[in-house]
This record gives sequence, structure tokens and C-alpha cells, in this order.
Amino acid sequence: MALISVAELADRIHDPDLRIADVRWSLANPAAGRQAYRAGHIPGAVFVDLDADLSAPPGPGRHPLPDPVAFARRLGALGFGNEHRIVACDDAGGAVAARLWWMLDVLGHPRVTVLDGGIDAWTAAGLPLETATPLHPPARLSLGDRWERTIGRDQLCARLGAVLLIDARAPERYRGEAEPVDLVAGHIPTAVSLPATGNLGPDGRFLPRPALAARLRSVGAGEQGGRPVVLSCGSGVYACHDALAMRIAGLPDPVLYAGSYSDWTRAGLPVATGPEPGEVTAQSPGGPPGDSPGQAPGAPAAARPHDRADTAPSDRP
Repeated sequence: MALISVAELADRIHDPDLRIADVRWSLANPAAGRQAYRAGHIPGAVFVDLDADLSAPPGPGRHPLPDPVAFARRLGALGFGNEHRIVACDDAGGAVAARLWWMLDVLGHPRVTVLDGGIDAWTAAGLPLETATPLHPPARLSLGDRWERTIGRDQLCARLGAVLLIDARAPERYRGEAEPVDLVAGHIPTAVSLPATGNLGPDGRFLPRPALAARLRSVGAGEQGGRPVVLSCGSGVYACHDALAMRIAGLPDPVLYAGSYSDWTRAGLPVATGPEPGEVTAQSPGGPPGDSPGQAPGAPAAARPHDRADTAPSDRP
């Protein structure tokens, strides 16, 4: 299973083959995750930093995937090994934890799960936190040496319309009404909106499998003979939450556009705004001849460069 419940984790908290990764992080304040970890974390949990450990220096997008070998070496140094059952947890409904789950899963680690409900569910159950930093010995973590189930910007440009592109960001970012961090507000043409937050129930836990499957199928994911699914978000983090939802729902694994919207807009490719996907394929950084930069033909409204001073920060990567 891709999820582990609070009760199950509590029962196994002292198992020697258990390793817990605390991946709390905030777009508004990236240092807040480590600060929260120091203030209190699930016993035995090791802090794993989204920016330093789960991403390469900014390249294609804000959170590019790191070199797989370097990633395995880094996690091994933190005490995560081949023999360990790894549990990822956060305080963001599993959004950041899903990134670590996806990375380990796609590189072949057989036992990785996300804590359903996260640290909030742990404390709500009356379970303790600790402030001591565990000192796990370094371990050997053998993973694949290349990222599978991914697509790059050029490949996506060539396949727009032939794939089902899902945007996991907040609806207002998809529509182009707000953009806290990327250069231009809007979405990649042909993308459909399926916010990752909709994968959760009111209690912050994932919806039951039938409900997740129905939600995903409502936009065309999992249809027999349908288009391949490509997931995107702001920087390749929240999209992994939709990938986790698809796994829970029993649907075929999707492909991740790791650079996502931040990579797309940094390349100067056209975007669409409004509630509709848009129908235009962008073939080059300048868009098809005759198109205005940053605007997809047929889009309801022109996307404008984002003025950071006018938009409040958001915790949605």
C-alpha cells in the first residue's frame, strides 16, 4: 500500500527496519519546515529537505529532480537503506511527502509509504512528538540510475493534445487570477484543472479509493484506451500528490512533468488563462508565428507577467 495509517505507524514505531522522513516545507518560508521539525517531530523521524535533498539546484523549474545516484547517496547518509520501510510525512496533506514517495517508488525502492493525515493526524490521536535528533548510522540505498515516467518540456510541447495534461495547482492559479511565485499567471494550454487538495477529505486524509477513482475519471484519467496522463503543478511537487492518488485509486501510473509550470513559463512558452484548458500547441519558446508571447491563441484572456508585490504568498508549490 502507498499509505500508512497513524495507528499502523504507532504500532511499528520501534521496529528496527522503520525509517521516518519528515519533509515539512512551506513555499512562503522554506526554512519553516526545519524549524517545525526542531520544535517537535514524530519519534525517530529524520528531517529531509525538499530544496536540499529532493531537488537539484534550480534548472528546468524551481524543483528539478536531482541526479538519482546523488539522491540515493544523500538519503543513505541520512540513514535510509535498502532494508528499511520508509514512511514520509508532512503537515501539508501529503503534498511534499508524496514527492519523496514518488521519487523512491520510481527509482525502485519497494517499501515506501506516506503517512495518511500527516503529523496533524499523529498529534490529533494524542501521540507524542520529540525534539531529539536521531542519529541513524549511514546505510546503503541502491536505487535506479535514471528517472522513469517523466517527460521534458520539448517532449510535452510536441505532444500537447495527445496526452491528458493535469494541473494539480490551486484553481485560482490555474485560472490566472493569482500567481505567488512564477513569472506569468495561467496554465499550460490543454491542461485540465484537478487540484491536489481535492484528493483529501475534511479530516485531511485521502479519500476512499472509489471516490479518488471517480474524481480522476471525471477529467478522463484511467479511461480504457484514453490518452496517457501527464501530471504537472508549479514545480513538480504537488503533481506527485495526484500520482499518489492514482496509485491508491488503482489507475495506471502517470508521467510527471517535473519542471511543470515554472519550467514552462521560464522558457517563455504560451499560457492560457480562465477556466478552460485552451486548445493551442506551443512548439517553440516564442510560440507559433503570429502569437503574442505568453498568450495562447484562443485563451479567454491574456496572461500578464506576475507582480510579486501584489500577490500574497501561497503554500502550494
